[in-house]
Amino acid sequence: QVQLVESGGGLVQAGGSLRLSCAASGRTLSRYAMGWFRQAPGKEREFVAVISRSGGWTYYSDSVKGRFTASRDNAKNTVYLQMNSLKPEDTAVYYCAADSLDVVSRWYAGNLEVWGQGTLVTVSS
Repeated sequence: QVQLVESGGGLVQAGGSLRLSCAASGRTLSRYAMGWFRQAPGKEREFVAVISRSGGWTYYSDSVKGRFTASRDNAKNTVYLQMNSLKPEDTAVYYCAADSLDVVSRWYAGNLEVWGQGTLVTVSS
């Protein structure tokens, strides 16, 4: 099974940008659809973005659409989340996830096979 390690979190001012990375080991990343969730303090975990195994399609939550971009480099076994125009409400622990099926509904349900440990993003006002 693949193992996932997120990096790139930190403190940024509102309006700024960050790029999160998710490095995979153990199995070839191209076998998995990859994506991101987040969990803010006191709130439930929510879907952020997903990118298909080939990178041919992406889906985003309404709250980040137009500001965040998911991408992948299968040769580097790494997935990215470029976050622009950050807002204080984007503050959360961001989790990378992987699933062997290219099925979007599994991402909206949060029913996925592998999860990373998370990286904290804090956006100050």
